Amino acid sequence: QVHLRESGGGLVQAGGSLRLSCTASGRTFSDYFMGWFRQAPGKEREFVAAFGRWGAGSIYTDSVKGRFTISRDNAENTMYLQMNTLKPEDTAVYYCVADRAYSGRSPTGYSYWGQGTQVTVSS
Repeated sequence: QVHLRESGGGLVQAGGSLRLSCTASGRTFSDYFMGWFRQAPGKEREFVAAFGRWGAGSIYTDSVKGRFTISRDNAENTMYLQMNTLKPEDTAVYYCVADRAYSGRSPTGYSYWGQGTQVTVSS
């Protein structure tokens, strides 16, 4: 089992930046594939970013490429999502996800989810 908790959400103006953090407890951070999803009001969960498998590199949904960057610090059991040039359409609850075997874009592939952190971008 692993417990995930996001932090760093908030209210920002369009064009601003925000950094989300995800801390993992219960297991070693490096034992899991990890990533980020988001869900806007009235919409389904959307893939945002994740670490690729076996050195394949990070993957991003097209709408955030060039603006968001995923990173991690295994020693601190922490994953980050640096979000720059935020747009109102980025407004959503952002979730940290993890799985022992899956790495990809499907929400059903991840076994563990955090509680979510709200990101609101005003125009």
